[in-house]
Amino acid sequence: MDQAQQLRNIVKLSSQRGKNASKVITVTSGKGGVGKSSSAVNLAIYLKKMGKRVIIFDADFGVANVEIMFGTVPKYNLRDLIYKGKNIKEIIAFGPEDIGFVSGGSGITELSNLNRNQIELLIRNLSELDELADYIIIDTGAGISDAVLEFVMISKEILLVITPEPTSLTDAYSLIKVLNRSHNFQSNDCMIRVISNRANSYQEGMNCYQKLDTVAKRFLNMNIHLLGVVPNDDNVSKAIIRQKPVSLLYPNSKASKAYEEISKRLANDIKEYPNKKGIAGMFNEILTSRIRR
Repeated sequence: MDQAQQLRNIVKLSSQRGKNASKVITVTSGKGGVGKSSSAVNLAIYLKKMGKRVIIFDADFGVANVEIMFGTVPKYNLRDLIYKGKNIKEIIAFGPEDIGFVSGGSGITELSNLNRNQIELLIRNLSELDELADYIIIDTGAGISDAVLEFVMISKEILLVITPEPTSLTDAYSLIKVLNRSHNFQSNDCMIRVISNRANSYQEGMNCYQKLDTVAKRFLNMNIHLLGVVPNDDNVSKAIIRQKPVSLLYPNSKASKAYEEISKRLANDIKEYPNKKGIAGMFNEILTSRIRR
């Protein structure tokens, strides 16, 4: 039996996926500085206000944007779980509105070096994480590095954050193009949705999305869907300076109202994918992919 098959057997035994699997939303962007982490945090806050159990998984190794906006630094991360005997509940920190937060830390970069016992430990704990949350929001890094693409390629739901800047659109298109060319990406089993951020008007945000949608259809034969437009709002920058999410510091601001509406659309989305796998299943695919290299 090869190592990849052994891994699949571990997951089958350790993880009872299906109805207990959380709904995982992977938030990403073609470039940095477009409001990706801010979107992840503010959507999490409104989902929690709607009564959903929400955990943010920070997969942006080396950049602590979520920590800054939460105003909290996790004591432990994924590496402590794998190597230092911590369990999943011990590495969950809690931010505003009691939202759970897990830092991937350097543990993500070290997945290729795990032995069988460490893999079993990791998957078992991630299966428990699935049961603790209705939604797990993965905040990836920006761009098309291998570390970002590993999570995005295997996601059932991708939330792509763009702005009207030409470089944001070209980089977002580059990300979609790389996904489309990858044999690991199943476009017919994945929903790519867009948040058009920092738009000076709803029409500008819509135009921004339509430009990206047009080229994706024409050159890649791929469909992307608009989830919402977040207006340009000085209150977002003010909130970031104060290390607070705008939805809590300025709940009546234009940006906060937009995030609230987008969160309602997410919460009301009843679409389920037949191969719903939760975060344990996602890590299974990442580990299997690394073993095959």
